Amino acid sequence: MTKETLKFPKGFLWGAATSAYQVEGGNKNDWSEWEKKNAERLAKEAKMKWAKWQQKKFPEMFDPKNYISGRACDHYNRYEEDFDIAKSLGLNAFRISIEWSRIEPEEGKFDEKEIERYRKVLEAIRVRGMEPFVTLWHWTNPIWLAQMGGIECKKFPYYFTRYSSRIVEEYNDLVSFWITLNEPTSIIGASYLVGQWLPQKRSISTGLKIYKILSEAHRETYDAIHKISKSAQVGFSNILRYQEPHDKKSLLDRLATKISIYFTNKKFLGLTGNKNDFLSVQFYFHDLVKISLRFIRKRTFIEVPKKEDESTTDLGWEIYPEGIYHLLISQKKFGLPIYILENGLADAEDKKRGKFIKDHLYWIHKAIQEGVGVRGYFHWSLLDNFEWDKGFWPRFGLVEMNYKTMERKIRSSAWEYAKICKENKLVVE
Repeated sequence: MTKETLKFPKGFLWGAATSAYQVEGGNKNDWSEWEKKNAERLAKEAKMKWAKWQQKKFPEMFDPKNYISGRACDHYNRYEEDFDIAKSLGLNAFRISIEWSRIEPEEGKFDEKEIERYRKVLEAIRVRGMEPFVTLWHWTNPIWLAQMGGIECKKFPYYFTRYSSRIVEEYNDLVSFWITLNEPTSIIGASYLVGQWLPQKRSISTGLKIYKILSEAHRETYDAIHKISKSAQVGFSNILRYQEPHDKKSLLDRLATKISIYFTNKKFLGLTGNKNDFLSVQFYFHDLVKISLRFIRKRTFIEVPKKEDESTTDLGWEIYPEGIYHLLISQKKFGLPIYILENGLADAEDKKRGKFIKDHLYWIHKAIQEGVGVRGYFHWSLLDNFEWDKGFWPRFGLVEMNYKTMERKIRSSAWEYAKICKENKLVVE
């Protein structure tokens, strides 16, 4: 069989991504307080939420301890070990987030020790030859801000810009790429449409208000960062869902698809105006949009397959690599550099991850060949980690975590990814 070598552009960034709350451990913020109050409920609801094959494969979902982040991966203390692993895999870029609640545990009072610690984290990335991409907000809020309403607070843009400005002033010499907000539409959908995440408020009107508040926070922070550094590259991380009508002949399904694409993929970007130096794509989902009374009543986005399938992840999400190509093509018109800041799958047995990475990179390369300015790819995630309301059972890591001993074990798929990173090319058959 003939092999084809697909070369990526010179200087292409190969990375992995993490989030402070999901890997550091020992956090105290609005999510850590929420998980304590909801762990018992989430464990009980697992029997109704997940399919039999998932329940059998991951019995830990019935243990309330699964939903308490606790030490997580203890990355707070073991970040140098983790960055050594990243370097060994040939990565030349690494995405982290900074935990706001550590930096500003009380309103207006900044913790100098934590500021210095994150400096050491960033220096550790730099000294290993990796470009740091820093996310300023990955969904968690300090408790003092949560008590004011969190992202519903009218002054959220002010507080966020003040915090972000302090961070950028501190680390401007180490960081060129700043990500203001992580997946704002995920929070809007899961918290205010479905009512699954805190504050579990099913309110479309509030969700629409959050679009405005978060986009204002992004715009104000963008301007503030550029006052500090004209050369800084600023954007937000945008989860894009590839969506098609369930029935292409159905007028209702086609209309529903257009509406869904607007609110999930387009609206927030539109609200940020020209306040982006780069665009991002975070890709996990292929949706076949269907209008049904069940959807309207339950507001359910994803149906978990009744049987385990080669085309789905451990979470029941469809694996559809071609979708990332279509999404990249849709972003070409903006003429901005694009970074794929997240793309990955839950695959505890590591049977699908290697192929998943290669198949997605094939379609990314095709988009590049057609003129899309993709400059980098970050796999989610370096480590297995705490996956929010699902806890520890979904395994997204290139590196397997033993949460009892904190041992890290590099998966086979990680070495497949490493070969691509080190050679800056993909060999396909």
